[in-house]
Amino acid sequence: MNSSATASSSEAPDLRHLSGHLALVGAGKMGSALLQGWLRFGVDPAKLVVIEPAPSPETSALRARGVRLNPDTATLRDVAAIVVAVKPQVADDVLPGIAPMISASTVVVSIMAGRTLRSLSGTLQTSCALVRAMPNTPAAIGRGVTVAVPLGADRAQRDLADRLLRATGTVEWIDDEALMDAVTAVSGSGPAYVFLLAEVLAQAGAAAGLPPELATRLARGTVAGSGELLHQSTLDPAALRENVTSPGGTTAAALEVLMGRNGVARLMNEAVRAATERSRALAG
Repeated sequence: MNSSATASSSEAPDLRHLSGHLALVGAGKMGSALLQGWLRFGVDPAKLVVIEPAPSPETSALRARGVRLNPDTATLRDVAAIVVAVKPQVADDVLPGIAPMISASTVVVSIMAGRTLRSLSGTLQTSCALVRAMPNTPAAIGRGVTVAVPLGADRAQRDLADRLLRATGTVEWIDDEALMDAVTAVSGSGPAYVFLLAEVLAQAGAAAGLPPELATRLARGTVAGSGELLHQSTLDPAALRENVTSPGGTTAAALEVLMGRNGVARLMNEAVRAATERSRALAG
């Protein structure tokens, strides 16, 4: 395997004509985001199965639309895909219970942080196509970034996994699972870094004399608007930064500090390295 990304996809998925059933194991925040995305992009509710011991009122209400909630898994047949969205620490208790749903054509997609493809295969104790994926929290508004790596999945199974994951945003495919620790550090944990930027920018504004409420609104709106500009622009981040910076101006004065020897670049490198190392440690 090489270490480069193999493909990316961002077009809206067509989920209207799924062959077989789709099972979601775990309907917490990320699982619910996927579930709502699948329904939004056309999955027939009658083909959906949700395994969740403590469903939210919103998830329970989906039974009225035909979604099956907590059926006997031993009775389920023709399951095209199973998406596992439980916390990693309960995986060993949960995964053996989904084995009766797995057939030769089933692809199991895991979004559990830190659980490797090898550990998934061992816990399931059955041979099947696997996909390990790392989404991030903007998936809740359909603007997530997910990175996925397959094991034993044929073209059709990978295409199905891709369409299911694209229900919450863009998907990047890699073929080297060792990259997932760095992926976790960049895109998985990355939203927290952006939220921290908004937090400390507001604090700095207040320290400069702005009323705290105004500083918070300015920081929040600036970070959100800049992110949307970055999303829509064809320019790279460096070019966008340069477009805001006039020689000898206020932005240049600030960037001289932020881009100095002990500035943002060094801190971000250290932060991503720390998160990468922690991800490796958690994965064992």
